[in-house]
Amino acid sequence: MEILVKAAQFFLSLSILIILHELGHFLFARLFNTRVEKFYLFFNPWFTLFKVKKGDTEFGMGWLPLGGYVKISGMIDESMDKEQMGREPQPWEFRSKPAWQRLLIMLGGVMVNFVLALVIYASMLYAWGERYLPPENLTYGIHADSLAREVGFRHGDHIVSLDNQSVDQFYQITPKIVLENIQTVRVRRNGELVDINIPREIVPEILAGKPFMDIRFPFIIEGFVAGSAAREAGMEKGDRILGLDGKEVPFFLEFREQLGQYRNQEIPVTIERDGEIMDIIVEVPEDGLLGVRPVGQINEFFELRTVSYSFFEAIPAGITRGMETFSSYLQQLRLIFSPQTGAYRSLGGFITIGSIFPGVWDWQAFWSMTAFLSIVLAIMNILPIPALDGGHVMFLLYEIISGRKPSEKFMEYAQIAGMLFLLALIFYANANDIVRLFR
Repeated sequence: MEILVKAAQFFLSLSILIILHELGHFLFARLFNTRVEKFYLFFNPWFTLFKVKKGDTEFGMGWLPLGGYVKISGMIDESMDKEQMGREPQPWEFRSKPAWQRLLIMLGGVMVNFVLALVIYASMLYAWGERYLPPENLTYGIHADSLAREVGFRHGDHIVSLDNQSVDQFYQITPKIVLENIQTVRVRRNGELVDINIPREIVPEILAGKPFMDIRFPFIIEGFVAGSAAREAGMEKGDRILGLDGKEVPFFLEFREQLGQYRNQEIPVTIERDGEIMDIIVEVPEDGLLGVRPVGQINEFFELRTVSYSFFEAIPAGITRGMETFSSYLQQLRLIFSPQTGAYRSLGGFITIGSIFPGVWDWQAFWSMTAFLSIVLAIMNILPIPALDGGHVMFLLYEIISGRKPSEKFMEYAQIAGMLFLLALIFYANANDIVRLFR
């Protein structure tokens, strides 16, 4: 059921983004009296799910969810309609329009996607406000995974600043370290300030998914999974785990780390139940897990900061959020094209994108992801790659600056090369997804 909910949210989000992106091209084309022959959600090789003709335009839905398209008369695009291009240009065709009009037609989709993201962010801030966890509210400090401990962090450290700049939200810390080339993190440890130097060599490991830093929170049992060793041993919902094998380990992530050392052994686990401390003997399974679900809602343990926005306050705040997301994704893209970071190995396809939606239907999460994907779609489409909007923009800018229009034959070859590159990229990203499923 969870997979179906994720897939439904992904499908709806993708449909909204594609329709509005193509609507941007369509509206600018109609503004300049350019004929649009087709307007399709998804691609339709060999057959179409449905179609309807209104005026000069055929509206329809294809079966291949790799995007969508508008077919504009007199334009070399993915349809590769050479027969039309072999005829004399007509006044209603794309190729007959001034370069500045063609440029706006090609930028229309990207513009709509970017504006859409700003509108969504502003609307979300007005409707729900902003809720986040400040680093100073982490009562128990951070949980430092092995990679963090290698560079000098310790369990219980309290983050003070990154390169002498304070940080508002805990979940901004790791992205800032990766994306902004942070050199030094200052922490408070046992009442003293300690500076930790961050080597850039850890960035590829973080991008590869190696755990780095997390929230340190108490281990309270919320529930059990089927065949739970903890439940069979006599543990109950609401028990607070304090230690194992005589050692004090009251925090969930540290307990989980140490429990793996006791596979296939019987050990005493210290718990607190209704104010009483007791030891329960547990046989640790081969997988090194007790089969419990901890209380994981951070608002159960820490005070979150909530900021509310009026209608007029939400507009500039939404624009700021959109610009920050835009800048952050550009930095991520830069990492992908930097081989030394190894970020290209984390590139994902439809499974990766679909998995970032929650397993339950949550409109706030849905619109947040849709706004983010709208910015991603805008940036990816404006890349100067033939077959993308950015490729057409690149050739149009060349025409405007030089006064010379690239030949139609050159444009055909460039379109084919761009399509092959994009197909290879899609294949690589989705192959990464499949490989990760079997790891």
